[in-house]
Amino acid sequence: MELILAIFLVVLTVFVAGAFYYEHPKAEIPPGLTERKKIYFFHYILNFCLGLAKFLEKLGLTSEVYVLRTAMDGIPPLKDNHLFIKDLRFEKIKVRIYQPKIPTTGQRRGVLYFHGGVGQFGSIRAYERVCRCLAKSSNSVVVSVGYRLAPEYPYPTQFEDCLAATIHFMRTAEDYGVDPTCVIICGDSSGGTLAAAVAQAMVNREDLPKLRAQILIYPFLQGVDFNLPSYQQNKGVPILLKERTITFGLKYLNKDLSIVEELSKTVYIPEDLQLKYQKWLSPDNIPEEFKPRDYKPGKIHLLSEELHELAKPTFDPVFSPLVAEDTVIAQLPETFILTCEFDVLRDDGLLYKKRLEDHGVKVTWCHLEEGFHGTVFLAFYGRMLSFRSGVKGLRRIVDFLNSI
Repeated sequence: MELILAIFLVVLTVFVAGAFYYEHPKAEIPPGLTERKKIYFFHYILNFCLGLAKFLEKLGLTSEVYVLRTAMDGIPPLKDNHLFIKDLRFEKIKVRIYQPKIPTTGQRRGVLYFHGGVGQFGSIRAYERVCRCLAKSSNSVVVSVGYRLAPEYPYPTQFEDCLAATIHFMRTAEDYGVDPTCVIICGDSSGGTLAAAVAQAMVNREDLPKLRAQILIYPFLQGVDFNLPSYQQNKGVPILLKERTITFGLKYLNKDLSIVEELSKTVYIPEDLQLKYQKWLSPDNIPEEFKPRDYKPGKIHLLSEELHELAKPTFDPVFSPLVAEDTVIAQLPETFILTCEFDVLRDDGLLYKKRLEDHGVKVTWCHLEEGFHGTVFLAFYGRMLSFRSGVKGLRRIVDFLNSI
């Protein structure tokens, strides 16, 4: 009995210490967001996990990134009788393939899914529910790509793995009953970054069929300007706060975190990108209805030599697909973009939508007026924990897949 009590007290101490070790940012939940109690719940759960991770790493018990990965993986769902599910490797890359059991007279479409997690978190297991749903609801063969994560595998390993998996699948699509001319790539958050970057890398390949479409779910598409209207409007809105976005991005690139505050206040761009920045990333390209009344454009500064070296990867289209050349953008496949009103990344999606449409690319846009970052991912966690906006977004994604 004494041993049980001692263990309980140790566990309680660790959890309480972890909860307060992390400095909780104050949530700013605007009036337009419904289901507020659920949002507060997830906000504090995430803060708790961050605090616990830092605390346990400080004690030398485990690493911060391992704790967060474990928390994101969650509890796996039960066996699914409607799908054949198989774990394979595309060369060195782990994948899980979901094939519907219902008979079909022809070949199915194929969907490659790149999970979110800022290149450091997320996994095939964490996105099991998402991929099962897409496979069953759209009668598609879904391939969940378990690309290797940072910091163990530094950036841009994640992009290289996703590109290699895409090429492998397109070459072998017919082995899985998939029409190689009907392959779609899909990703959420940083997985959307990867999907956009892979789509751009595929445009000039002549040895493979063209991608049929790309689906970008609240994607991160640029690391140049963290002062767009959506960053100002939603800087404190859970789950992805502005400071958290910049911090995780710098960790992904293995850069010094001391410049977080500086990056959050001003826009630093090299002199040779000034004209392109004005053309592609200008807030003038964002519809007025998405700009808060107190919006103030960030001041543009030229980069010092030191900052230029630190920020260099952020001007690479692999990290910031929004700054790809016009010749690449014009060749991209049909695109579905999902944005959320209360998401710091909202304007990335709006700016990319405009660039694509300006070059004649067909875009289907789904905007969730009550949505926030992560809402689609949370659509699979039961009626008590899911959000109406996420369920709506998921339906629109499935409708798009069924339309092509």
